[in-house]
Amino acid sequence: MKGLTGKNALITGASSGIGQAIAIRLAQEGCNIAINYRKQAEDAENTEELAMQKACADIENCRVKSLLVQGDVSQEEDITEIVNHVVEKFGSVDILVNNAGIQTECPSHEITAADFDQVIAVNLRGAFLCARETIKHLLSSKRPGVIINISSVHEIIPRPMYLSYSISKGGMENLTKTLALEYANQNIRVNAVAPGATITPINEAWTDDPEKKAIVESHIPMNRAGTAAEMAAAVAFLASDEAAYITGQTLFVDGGLTLYADFREAWSA
Repeated sequence: MKGLTGKNALITGASSGIGQAIAIRLAQEGCNIAINYRKQAEDAENTEELAMQKACADIENCRVKSLLVQGDVSQEEDITEIVNHVVEKFGSVDILVNNAGIQTECPSHEITAADFDQVIAVNLRGAFLCARETIKHLLSSKRPGVIINISSVHEIIPRPMYLSYSISKGGMENLTKTLALEYANQNIRVNAVAPGATITPINEAWTDDPEKKAIVESHIPMNRAGTAAEMAAAVAFLASDEAAYITGQTLFVDGGLTLYADFREAWSA
C-alpha cells in the first residue's frame, strides 16, 4: 500500500495472533518492524522469521529490517525503554500499533481489584503510555506519524464475565478520539481497528471446538469468524497514505457482528 515502504513500525504484543499477523503484513508492505514481546522470546523469533520470509521471498535486495524488543507494556519504564530502543536502532517510530492485550473471565461481583487493575494496565494504560512516548518522539523530531489501537467489538458491545476487558476497550475508543483530535494539526493520525470473533490462539476455547465455534458464528451475519490476516490488512490500510485523511475512527472488522445479527429476521413491529 502507498506510503509504507521504509517506514518504521512498532507492534506491541506481536509474538502471536493478530499482533504477529500485523508484523508480517507490515513487513510485506516494506516496513521495518519492531516486534515487542513480554516473555516468549521464541514466539517473537518465530514472528520475525515468518515476517522476513514473506517480506523478502521475492525481493533480491531486501531492505526490510526487523528488531525484537522485550518489554511489559504494563510497566512505564519498560515502555520508555522500548520506544527509545526502536528510535536508537531504526532512527524513528513512524507507526505504532497498540496490540498487546489480555482478558480475564470472571463474574463481575467476584473480580479482585488486582485482576481488574492488571487488565486495565495492559490494555488501556499501556496503550496510552506507548502512544505518549511515541507522540513525544514524533513532536520532538517534527515527524508525521500514525498510531493504531487494536480495540474490539466489545468497545461498544457489553461482555458479561469480562468487565475489565470491556471497560478497557471502551476506554480505548475515547483514547483514540481524544489523541486524534489533539494531534491532528501535528500530522499525527490516530485510529483503531476493532476485531470481531477472530481465529487466534487466545480464542482456542471455541475455535478448536466445532460445537462452540458454530454457536459463535451463528451470531455473525457473514457466518464465519475472521482471520488474523484480515485484521492485519485493515491495520495496513489505516497505516498507509491511502488513509491519509482518516483520523479518530474505529474500523470494525467483524463480519457484521456489530449490526445486531439477531435482527436479521424481524421479531418486533
